[in-house]
Amino acid sequence: MDLVSGYKGMVGLVFGNENSGSSEDSYVERLLDRISNGALAEDRRTAVAELQSVVAESRAAQLAFGAMGFPILMGVLKEERDDVEMVRGALETLVSALTPIDHGKGPKNEVQPALMNTDLLSREAESISLLLSLLTEEDFYIRYYTLQLLTALLTNLPNRLQEAILTIPRGITRLMDMLMDREVIRNEALLLLTYLTREAEEIQKILVFEGAFEKIFSIIKEEGGSEGGVVVQDCLELLNNLLRNNASNQILLRETMGFDPLISILKLRGSTYSFTQQKTINLLSALETINLLLMGGPEAESAKDANRLLTNKTVLVQKKVLDHLLMLGVESQWAPVAVRCAALQCIGDLIAGYPKNLDALASKVLGEEPHVEPALNSILRIILRTSSVQEFIAADYVFKCFCEKNSDGQTMLASTLIPQPHSMTHAPLEEDVNMSFGSMLLRGLTLNENDGDLETCCRAASVLSYILKNNIQCKERVLRIELEAPMPSLGAPEPLMHRMVKYMALASSMKSKDGKSSPTGNLYVQPIILKLLVTWLADCPNAVYCFLDSRPHLTYLLELVSNPSATVCIRGLTAVLLGECALYNNSSESGKDAFAIVDSISQKVGLTSYFLKFDEMQKSFLFSSAKPAQPRKALTRSNAASMAEIEDVEENDSSNQNEDHPILISTFDAQFVNLVKKLELDIRENIIEVYSQPKSKVAVVPAELEQKSGESDGDYIKRLKSFVEKQCSEIQDLLGRNANLAEDLAKTGGGSISQPEQRASGASERVQVETLRRDLQEASQRLEMLKTEKAKIESEASMYQNLAGKMESDLQSLSDAYNSLEQANYHLEKEVKALRSGGATSSPDIEAIKAEAREEAQKESEAELNDLLVCLGQEQSKVEKLSARLLELGEDVDKLLEGIGDDMGLPEDSEDEED
Repeated sequence: MDLVSGYKGMVGLVFGNENSGSSEDSYVERLLDRISNGALAEDRRTAVAELQSVVAESRAAQLAFGAMGFPILMGVLKEERDDVEMVRGALETLVSALTPIDHGKGPKNEVQPALMNTDLLSREAESISLLLSLLTEEDFYIRYYTLQLLTALLTNLPNRLQEAILTIPRGITRLMDMLMDREVIRNEALLLLTYLTREAEEIQKILVFEGAFEKIFSIIKEEGGSEGGVVVQDCLELLNNLLRNNASNQILLRETMGFDPLISILKLRGSTYSFTQQKTINLLSALETINLLLMGGPEAESAKDANRLLTNKTVLVQKKVLDHLLMLGVESQWAPVAVRCAALQCIGDLIAGYPKNLDALASKVLGEEPHVEPALNSILRIILRTSSVQEFIAADYVFKCFCEKNSDGQTMLASTLIPQPHSMTHAPLEEDVNMSFGSMLLRGLTLNENDGDLETCCRAASVLSYILKNNIQCKERVLRIELEAPMPSLGAPEPLMHRMVKYMALASSMKSKDGKSSPTGNLYVQPIILKLLVTWLADCPNAVYCFLDSRPHLTYLLELVSNPSATVCIRGLTAVLLGECALYNNSSESGKDAFAIVDSISQKVGLTSYFLKFDEMQKSFLFSSAKPAQPRKALTRSNAASMAEIEDVEENDSSNQNEDHPILISTFDAQFVNLVKKLELDIRENIIEVYSQPKSKVAVVPAELEQKSGESDGDYIKRLKSFVEKQCSEIQDLLGRNANLAEDLAKTGGGSISQPEQRASGASERVQVETLRRDLQEASQRLEMLKTEKAKIESEASMYQNLAGKMESDLQSLSDAYNSLEQANYHLEKEVKALRSGGATSSPDIEAIKAEAREEAQKESEAELNDLLVCLGQEQSKVEKLSARLLELGEDVDKLLEGIGDDMGLPEDSEDEED
């Protein structure tokens, strides 16, 4: 009763004043009265039809219906099953009451009648059970509207409906039976089950044990596989819901039906040139299923999960899924970009961390004789040629997965890196079909350099960085590669590394093809080349020596790290590259050793400013948002169309001139970010070590210490004294500089190397900061506990408020019973008087009967009153305690208990009067 009265209050707010007599309110009330109390069946059916019409068109009518209509229509469904037309109308009206009406954009806080009605209807588990029982009715429209009603409930309040259906015996079984019904019913049931299985593991398992896999693939086959309509899409969405983060269901699918029915969906039938939007969505859904079988859960689970993924990958490759993925992602250039990208990402996931699958991809050959080439060559060509940013990212992901922890594969690719003659390098693009992988990659690294377009070079550099990662042999091999100068007259061949540094310098002044300055240079060309160099120099002293072999390289890096127009990440990566030149430096040549590098940084940049570049980079969006591979967004009806039509990033789009460019996000993945963080720590420690031991012992020329022939002893002593004074002066300069540098390092968090007091002070400050952080965390936890306790007390207060209302109702009932006894007593007295006047009985007997009846009634009423007063006393003490607690938490107790005492006073007054 309280819920409905509160709902009526909400209706009053929407309609204006409760007493204003809204037209919708009164009209809905009249129709409900006709349905409830009408004498003629036809009139009641007409009223249901009119009610459905007005509820479907008016939000106010939806609110009014929610306030008073549910009990009436649920009663029709429960008690009037024989009247098919009446039940149909009632179901259709309920569907309309739960369907949102959009009359343009309203205020954000506007009342949503459909959601409120959903909440009302779903509160009672009996209502859901009643609706599920209607699915067994023979009438087609009753089953159809019931499914629509359940779908509307799930759309608005999924969690509550999932819990309710789980508690109803054979509830899910009845829904599964609908998949074997007529086509329209089956399609509606499919849609309902896709909503029901989202993030509901228990329901997912029950559906699978009810034979969901068999029914899904049977419907897909019946509808024509990938060539089918939206029904295939719904089937695949349901399949994906059953497999997502559900290891037991994946194992069950693999060991019962196998993966053959799934892989058959990926086979291109009919015209391979024809890709409708629906076919594209169906293929994307099937590729999402493959991805779910290849990716782990949201958390790093046990070895059991790793074994499951390994088995899935093994079985899929045995079933030739790699061939179908290569057809969709590489060979079928008529396929939409979204499909090609999804297929390439699946290839990457399929080979990641699994040597057998890596070998399978490396040995794959595409095309038909005589025009065949390795699959890796074809994927590299996509990287170098595609105009789609998303396709480049997807193809680049394949090489990232191929080279990760695959030293044999890296060595195999690096062995093909053989420079081609100048004429071959500038041959038409079409001739790269006959090139080896390495020749094609080197050609990409140097292509279009004369046009100032370094896009292809940047993409090739990304692939090269994967080949060199954590592989010293490959780094040494590529170091020996020398490229011919663009024109023989410009000089001798130069190392590939030097050419990369030159391109990085050119990138800042890149021009687009229309002659305008291109922002792409500073956007991702320089960061990707910097990533290549950082990867190359890591743990490779020979690479550092080659890099420093050209004096301008160091000068350029010192300028770039301080360039205010460069992005935070470019300056940060340049700082890392400079640090590697000192960290992995084994040279003893003057001007190229580690001390000379650190000294140049100190002189030209300043160590405070230098270390600040690391801090700025770590706080940047790219580094702070880098996370391990996340599950891809689920494909649903609502987002399928947008995901099927990938819109590529426009180079001139101002919104993408920041660090959120897709290429940058894919380049700066979690693994590279962790490498940079590790390098930063090593670089800080190395610089402190270099300055704590400025140089190896000063090598003094023996001639300076020996007495020259013909030199007198006095002159010899003076010369030695001068030499020692000069050495002392140099040592004092070095000590002074070291003291300043140590102070700078301490300020920037790099540590201190001179005073123990400074180290103690820094440690003390860190302890204080940690203590404050811990206190803040404890205060936050305490605040959360108080909020939880407050919510609990408010909930209890509401419960006691409802209980007080119930007590009030019980007192009223007792008062009515007492009044009834008084009336009965009055009638007895009248009868006594009548008997007295008739003389039928003697007066004393009647008086005794009356007294006995009055005494018995009085005892019964007093006993009930005493029980109620005891209960009220107990509840009053609880309310007082809760009121005190709410006052401590700052709540307005009077407002919470407003109206309770006034209502309860009425029955007591009436009892006093009766007494």
